[in-house]
Amino acid sequence: MSNEKVLKDLQNAILKYDSEAAVNAAKAAISAKMDPLVAIEKGLVPSIEQIGAKFEKMEIYLPELMLAADAMKSALVLLLPLIPKGAKGAKATVVIGTVQGDVHEIGKNIVSSMLMANGFNVVDLGVDVKTINFIDEAKKNGAKVIGASALMSSTIGSQKDIVDYLAASGDRRKFAVLVGGGPTTKEWAKEIGADGCGMDAIEAVKLAEKFSKGR
Repeated sequence: MSNEKVLKDLQNAILKYDSEAAVNAAKAAISAKMDPLVAIEKGLVPSIEQIGAKFEKMEIYLPELMLAADAMKSALVLLLPLIPKGAKGAKATVVIGTVQGDVHEIGKNIVSSMLMANGFNVVDLGVDVKTINFIDEAKKNGAKVIGASALMSSTIGSQKDIVDYLAASGDRRKFAVLVGGGPTTKEWAKEIGADGCGMDAIEAVKLAEKFSKGR
């Protein structure tokens, strides 16, 4: 199979929200000994950018975005481990999770997949994550960005706890703290001293891009 055909198959798999096809195309890329960065940047990224543009224009909605993100993640699981550490094109590490007391993960999973699709190294801590775990994992993994999701009004206070803990420990300038989730707003982010609020997955990726080189 030619490289051109492999790239086209990768693109089409995302545009058609087809995880199985994405896996098959990724395997074909590996079999063809294609540079994994080329497969990602020329095969997957153009399609996810199209999906993101359609979502912003409300030409597609959350279910389609989720399916595209799932397809992207399926291919990236195979391709990302093949990229040498420090390779050109690799971006910063983002630690992401849903805050303590909150077990909602759909929004967090979409953002995680979209970050991966855009070349970030993502450490997904899951749900009900303690404040200290966000910070410890960020330090351990050399992260530039901490993403804290909260889907309940009763748990958004934990987003503030992360910012406060960093400030108290003298580590605030080391990390950009981004918040997101249904109850969060840009005003809330400003109030608690966070660096930004991603109102959707597309905006979250843009904020990560902005802060990926440090604050």
